[in-house]
Amino acid sequence: MAEAEEDCHTDLVRTDDNDRSGEANLQAELQMFRAQWMFELAPGVSSSGLEPLPCRASSRGPGVKSVDARGKQEIAKEEKAKELFLKAVEEERNGALYEAIKFYRLAMQLVPDIEFKITYTRSPDGDGVGKRCIEDNKEDDKMADLLSDFQQQLTLQESSVKLCQPEVDVSQTHISALPLEVLMYIFRWVVSSDLDLRSLEQLSLVCRGFYICARDPEIWHQVCLKIWGRSCNKLVPYASWREMFLERPRVRFDGVYVSKTKYIRQGEQSLDGFYRAWHQVEYYRYLRFFPDGQVMMLTTPEDPQSIVPRLRTKNTRTDAILLGHYRLSQETDNQTKVFAVIMKKKEEKPVDYHKYRYFRRVPAQETDHSFHVGLQLCSSGRQTFNKLVWIHHSCHITYRSTGETAVTTFDIDKMYTPLFFARVKSFTAFSEKPL
Repeated sequence: MAEAEEDCHTDLVRTDDNDRSGEANLQAELQMFRAQWMFELAPGVSSSGLEPLPCRASSRGPGVKSVDARGKQEIAKEEKAKELFLKAVEEERNGALYEAIKFYRLAMQLVPDIEFKITYTRSPDGDGVGKRCIEDNKEDDKMADLLSDFQQQLTLQESSVKLCQPEVDVSQTHISALPLEVLMYIFRWVVSSDLDLRSLEQLSLVCRGFYICARDPEIWHQVCLKIWGRSCNKLVPYASWREMFLERPRVRFDGVYVSKTKYIRQGEQSLDGFYRAWHQVEYYRYLRFFPDGQVMMLTTPEDPQSIVPRLRTKNTRTDAILLGHYRLSQETDNQTKVFAVIMKKKEEKPVDYHKYRYFRRVPAQETDHSFHVGLQLCSSGRQTFNKLVWIHHSCHITYRSTGETAVTTFDIDKMYTPLFFARVKSFTAFSEKPL
């Protein structure tokens, strides 16, 4: 019994010694890790961990081997972080943003500055990202020359070239049987006198033949002439008339420019004098441009849902609408401005001669009122040419008897809020005349 107890006691002592030595080794490794971590945080030192530790850590023989092993681990960790980062880039390119965020987070947990160590020459699967970038560039080049590509394909198909072919057998006459001149006339009806180029672009998605017809330079040239007039005789610096239409500043015709103004004014004092009411005034301004150079302006407290349908044509019966003409002006400061002269509709009122039968009255002087408006054309957000900023507003009163004109210029303050464009589908729902 005594020998068994002595053996048991010896085993316990050995276990305690082993635990103490293991704990000492763990403390030593922890101290080495802290020293290496502080060394990496020092300025001018890379995080790869390949430099030796201070003398206290390198003075031990096993410590040098552990530093080398740790350097290899850091290199492996950096490689893993690179793979995760490139995987995140690929997921982001494919549109999987949540997956990309997950991989970005994992990569930065391994190496915080991994973004600055990526050369983008390899991918997680070895060659996927690099090859995919090359393929994307080739696809972009191909899309840029898509029109000539379609024209060559149609030329090489048959001796009797047709712009399109029926996808299935039909018993009725297919649109491909129409002559090219008739098809182009249909396309002009699609564009219409309202310059509905959005419908033309949608029509070009039907087939390759319609794509070629929709890129006809003559259509786009006539559109540019209707918008800018004689100032667009030269194509330079644009590569095509379509590019001029897309990039050159212009007002939009498929909707209205709307602004909403709010202010608070003081009302009349109550009869008992205890309180004075305050009123919140809210009204809208609407501007509707037409391709023929005419413009409509309306200021009203009614909301857009009830007013916008009345602005489709110039023959509206709304009494408060002002009609006029506008022009585009591109100044030397490379800013496009819109200047318009608008006035109220002239209504012929019959003269009531019986009103002045029994007494003599001096008739009031006949006057003509016109408003001169200046706006700066801007782009905001993802849309182009969708914002008009006030730069001038004045009222001109001309006396017919003398021909004199009195001008009143209004101060452009916070009451003149910018007008933003809103597309109205009903404005281009049907065509009245071809282009």
